Amino acid sequence: MNIKGKILEISDTQQISDSFKKREFVLEYAENPQYPEFVKFESIQDKCALLDGFKPGEEVDVYFNIKGRKWNDPKGGVKYFNSLQAWKIDGVSASGQGAPPATPAPMEEPGWVSENEDDLPF
Repeated sequence: MNIKGKILEISDTQQISDSFKKREFVLEYAENPQYPEFVKFESIQDKCALLDGFKPGEEVDVYFNIKGRKWNDPKGGVKYFNSLQAWKIDGVSASGQGAPPATPAPMEEPGWVSENEDDLPF
């Protein structure tokens, strides 16, 4: 999934344990500009570095996965938690367009194709 919006906040990377780290950021999503939504994402492990090149106020396109967890509390209750884990972030230019797609390389004719039409077997 992906969503476009403006970065509102970027947190520092948090070292949760010896083998786990995460970094959170908030995106202002304005499908209806009169009522913007503020959506919190997280990046984990090596994806924490995705945010290094960005700052608050920049327009981005965030690609993410939805994660959900179930937790049984000690009193016997059940709780559910959701998180949005970003795995790719692209900058969006001022015109609202992303970077232009790369120009494909010109197609070359395979070597087995002969230009001599007399070589046809029929």
